[in-house]
Amino acid sequence: MELRHLRYFLAVAEEGHFGRAAERLNIVQPALSMQIKALESELGGALFIRTSRRVELTEAGQLMLTEAKRTLMQAEYARQTVARSLRGETGRVRVGFAGNAIFSGKMTADLREFHYAYPDVELVIEEMAPQSQVDAILAGQLDIGYTPDNSKTATPGIIAHPIGRWAFLVAFVDDHPLASHTRISPEQLAGEALILYEAHDIHERLFLLLKERMGDRLNIAQRSSSTLSVLAIAAAGLGVALIPAPLEQVHIPGLTYRPLDDIELSANLMLISRGLEPSAAVKAFIRGAKG
Repeated sequence: MELRHLRYFLAVAEEGHFGRAAERLNIVQPALSMQIKALESELGGALFIRTSRRVELTEAGQLMLTEAKRTLMQAEYARQTVARSLRGETGRVRVGFAGNAIFSGKMTADLREFHYAYPDVELVIEEMAPQSQVDAILAGQLDIGYTPDNSKTATPGIIAHPIGRWAFLVAFVDDHPLASHTRISPEQLAGEALILYEAHDIHERLFLLLKERMGDRLNIAQRSSSTLSVLAIAAAGLGVALIPAPLEQVHIPGLTYRPLDDIELSANLMLISRGLEPSAAVKAFIRGAKG
C-alpha cells in the first residue's frame, strides 16, 4: 500500500463516482479502477459497493476512510515539517558573544531580524570569552560567535567574517585632569594607571603600540576580561581604561569618555561559524548577519 493508493481511495469515497474521481486526480478512469481493485485485493475485501450511478462505502470502507484521512494528514505534516527544517524555518541557533559585541548594536539587530523572519527557530544566546567561542563551535556546543579577532579565529574549520570596526576611547572619572582635553594622545597617558582587557590579539597589539610610544612610563595597572569590570574600575578612579568606541553609549555616573588620538589600530568584531555547517537555520542566520 502506498500513499497514492490512499489518495485514490479518498477521491472515490468523497466523489462517490469513479469518473469524477478520475477527473479530480487527472488520471483515466480504467487506471483508477485498477488501482482501487489492487488495494481491495491487498486488504482482502471490498471497500466500495458499486452501482450503476454511484459507489458507496462498505463497513470496511468507512473504517478505511477514517484511517486514510489520518495517514494522509500525518504524511503532509511530516512533509511540511521536514521542508521547513530544510528551509531553515525551524530548529535551533546557539549564539555566543563577547561582552563588547552587544554594545555595537550589530548582534542585537541580527537577532531581531532573524527572529522576525524565522519566529519558530529557537535562539540560545550565551556570553562567552573570545577564544572559548572557537572551541565551543568546533565541539558542537555553539553555532555562531560574535568576537574580536584573535589567534583562534584562524583555526581550520572556522570561518571568520568581519562585521565591525571601531576606534578606541579613553574612559576616566569626571574630575580627572585629562577631562579638560577633547582628545587624548598616547603620550598624555604616560605614567597613568591604565586598565586594559585581558590580552588577546587586538588588545595585545594595542599594548605593544603604547609600549613603543611610552617606553618605561607605560603603566598597566589592571587587566580584565569583563567589559563592565573595566568600566567599573575606571569609574572608581582606579585608573584610565582603553575601550572600543561603542562602549561610549554605556552611561556610568562619574565616567567620561574621550577619543584616543594617533593610534593606527582599531577594535573589531568578527562573525565566526563552522566551515561545514549542516543546519539550514544556522546558514540562514549567517546569510542575514553578513547582509
